[in-house]
Amino acid sequence: MTQPDTVQSRMAVPDTALLALLGSRDESLRTAEELLSADVHVRGNELTLSGAPADVAFAERVFTELITLASGGQQVGSDTVRRTVEMLREADPAVAQLQGESPAEVLSLDIVSRRGRTIRPKTRNQKRYVDAIDANTIVFGIGPAGTGKTYLAMAKAVQALQAKQVNRIILTRPAVEAGERLGYLPGTLYEKIDPYLRPLYDALHDMVDPESIPKLISAGTIEIAPLAYMRGRTLNDAFILLDEAQNTTPEQMKMFLTRLGFGSKIVVTGDVTQIDLPGNARSGLQVVQDILFGVDDVAFPELTSQDVVRHRLVGEIVDAYARFDADQQNRPLRSAPRTGPPQNRAARRAQR
Repeated sequence: MTQPDTVQSRMAVPDTALLALLGSRDESLRTAEELLSADVHVRGNELTLSGAPADVAFAERVFTELITLASGGQQVGSDTVRRTVEMLREADPAVAQLQGESPAEVLSLDIVSRRGRTIRPKTRNQKRYVDAIDANTIVFGIGPAGTGKTYLAMAKAVQALQAKQVNRIILTRPAVEAGERLGYLPGTLYEKIDPYLRPLYDALHDMVDPESIPKLISAGTIEIAPLAYMRGRTLNDAFILLDEAQNTTPEQMKMFLTRLGFGSKIVVTGDVTQIDLPGNARSGLQVVQDILFGVDDVAFPELTSQDVVRHRLVGEIVDAYARFDADQQNRPLRSAPRTGPPQNRAARRAQR
């Protein structure tokens, strides 16, 4: 079998984009060289790509996206290079371009900025999630840990508040472990529920000046409360975020969704693989998909392990657990070993 002929392609890089494209100490360039099959050389403002025709064509697509990002003033780090390569490998370029999901469009979508740090989607599914929030009144963001469900929803909430699209942000979570015992815990309401709502505070601190948060909470502009405190209310002109929704019961989910008032938007986030409800209680997040799927103005964008934006290992851990769970479900049940603990009352009486 003959090898394809080697081809060469040259690309000019604008002066204003060169440093942003190469990255600190050429880190981005080295990452591209590791991920691409084509050989990459830089001389002055010119990129030279050489190798098999298909490899060179793919490298051209990658660097076209990266140059677009760099020309827009965005720093192109190693993570940007990796995500660009991943997105181009997984999708039809014509379809992605038509849907506004090219890597440059995904990675340059600014949501909210603070002190020079801008929050943006990092994968196509994350952009679809963000777009769904813009286009729908109720959105269910479903996916595993680390996919940015809560973080991006919080960023959209802050963006809506800053743009005066809403008058307040309401953040809530079910306090599953506390149940009805919140009233017996010492301290104020916020001290009682603080451990359960801490992840929401952490995300908020990244997007809003921490010194202003107590004032915003005191004024009612930002409200953070357990799900139980939503009952009986009508929430108008608000961006409402329900986090960890896999730990709601079907009744709680119905109660929450019917709090929706005029001028409001609801985002519900959760991971159906991490349900902490006691006993065999069914998750309201699972039930609501069957009930509301296909209803107009309600969207169910899904995120996967490919959208994990934490450490690289988090995505691999999510996949490993999914394979393990599937394997366990397919295995036949095995009887308890004879040396194990007795399994019924008769056995316990026989041992006495």
